[in-house]
Amino acid sequence: MTITVSVASGKGGVGKSVVASKLGLLFAQRGKTVNLVDLDVGGANLHILFGMIHPKRTLSDFIYHRVSSMEEVSETFNGCSNLRIIAGTGETLSTANMPYSRKKRIIKHLKHLPADIVLVDVGPGTNFHSLDFFLMGDHHITVATPDPTSVLDLYRFIKLAAIRRVLSLFIARGTVSEALVGRDFSSVAEVFETVGQVDEISQEMAKKALAEFKPCLILNRVSGSQQFNTGKRRMLLKEYVGGDLENLGELPEDSNVGRSVRSFLPVVDFAPASAASEAFNRIADLFLKRV
Repeated sequence: MTITVSVASGKGGVGKSVVASKLGLLFAQRGKTVNLVDLDVGGANLHILFGMIHPKRTLSDFIYHRVSSMEEVSETFNGCSNLRIIAGTGETLSTANMPYSRKKRIIKHLKHLPADIVLVDVGPGTNFHSLDFFLMGDHHITVATPDPTSVLDLYRFIKLAAIRRVLSLFIARGTVSEALVGRDFSSVAEVFETVGQVDEISQEMAKKALAEFKPCLILNRVSGSQQFNTGKRRMLLKEYVGGDLENLGELPEDSNVGRSVRSFLPVVDFAPASAASEAFNRIADLFLKRV
């Protein structure tokens, strides 16, 4: 059975693609067949982290029907036979603003890729593409740095993802859908209240959907001088979403990561004994045990 894992962040520049690429490789090195997919629509760069400067095919070939299946644009990474990579699209207006039907086709085909794990690198931010690609995962990983703006952007992303997850339950569901359409909700609690005014059973459905939404957090670029206040984090997330983030682990600030990127090599191969590599290995093992 294929497991879909989505990796996202509230803002760019926090190392999300680096995290996704390293986890994909480590899962593959542990015997899982992995398809690593770049869905950062309009800003794809995941393939570059593996030294694939000019991929033979990209997701654009699938989007524009130059191939019949998504599997045809998947390339094997020479460094690990268990890992295949689907390079993302180029930065064009047509891909950045793709219609909903095209996005649904991508999601449908992703779930049928032949692999133990389909690991999806989602574009940063809170646009509908990012939220929908994030929510399609069976498991959800978020990435942030200890910087307060990164953390707040992450909470905003999770809040909007939670709202969109709940709203998607009621598309074309009669009076409930009518009560929700066109509304700009600022919190999940507002959604619950509105649904409850129409139908108490639907409100319970919404609460169940949110209870099953349990994203994980990987904190990146943590230095010895930085202290991440877990209590404050939980208080903020309770305020924003009404839930909590499961902590997968922390990745230390390590110059080997930047050096490995410039060398087009995964840090776990470039510097296997480094602090970053050891942290990546702990996180990969922990995640595989949990799923």
